[in-house]
Amino acid sequence: MPDQLLFAIEVALNGLMAGVLYALVALGFVLIFKASGIFNYAQGVMVLFAATTLSGIMDGRVPFSHLINAIFGTHIYYFGWHVPAFIAVVPTVGVMVGLAWCVQRFVMRHLVNQKPIILFMATIGLAYFLEGISDLMWGSEIRVLDVGLPQGLNIVIDETTYGWFGYGVFIDNLDIVATIIAALLVVILMMFSQYTKEGRAMRAVADDHQAALSVGVSLNFIWVMVWSVAGFVALIAGIMWGTKSGVQFSLSLIALKALPVLMLGGFTSIPGAIVGGLIIGMGEKLFEFCFGTGQCFGGVINLGGATENWFAYVLALIFLVFRPQGLFGEKIIERV
Repeated sequence: MPDQLLFAIEVALNGLMAGVLYALVALGFVLIFKASGIFNYAQGVMVLFAATTLSGIMDGRVPFSHLINAIFGTHIYYFGWHVPAFIAVVPTVGVMVGLAWCVQRFVMRHLVNQKPIILFMATIGLAYFLEGISDLMWGSEIRVLDVGLPQGLNIVIDETTYGWFGYGVFIDNLDIVATIIAALLVVILMMFSQYTKEGRAMRAVADDHQAALSVGVSLNFIWVMVWSVAGFVALIAGIMWGTKSGVQFSLSLIALKALPVLMLGGFTSIPGAIVGGLIIGMGEKLFEFCFGTGQCFGGVINLGGATENWFAYVLALIFLVFRPQGLFGEKIIERV
């Protein structure tokens, strides 16, 4: 098998793995949109907030230390202990649940039956608030997040493919772990949505707030539950992305790459988020390989690189024109 073809296969596989990480972020969008019809602009910042909170607890940082020191003239930044990752996850989940309660208590409950644009603007404000409170609580410096997940070259795959083809395929262990976790999350969330009382109530709230209230569905409980689950998904995504690239401000920007994923998969489909992520991840890598660097068709088309930055959005634009509901989204027809 030619080396160039083997290299293309390696690029495609790594693209699929990157797509899983995109899909983890997109899952948070889908959950909240399915439950409330709200496009949560703050989901990317929730990933950042969850990752910084986990990192801060693991390092034994004092929350709001800069503010406390400025007010009282102290110089206290650390408690002096380090918390193992599997223990630190528990209080971090508690913080995300507390955040969900605060969102429902101080924002969502006052916006019942408001127009979607008002709800969307509320999530924009929430995003900037969370970004600021994250910096205030834990600081803004870049930190390494080590929760014990395997990283680096998978030796088994490398040696096996080298034995078969004479070419070792590079697959990161972290990407394999992310793929397994994403698959489990999708199965659990689909079963929860389809086969539990709370899942059916969640879909009822999304269809009509007042109708759901009239049949005894607690709107407050559903919103707290959904934002809590979305916060947990944000924590998983934050762990994966934080381990891969460090805990830094750019984590909040991965939501921008999740948007094309949602447009392809559909805003209301949990499997669609995964499929859309895989398409975007593999598509952008292969497009860069073939046309960004001119590796295909004898280099006839060479766009000079950096096509990964815009390929996903161009593909999403095409879908918006020809299939705006996405591959798995529900096509809604309104009769007047």
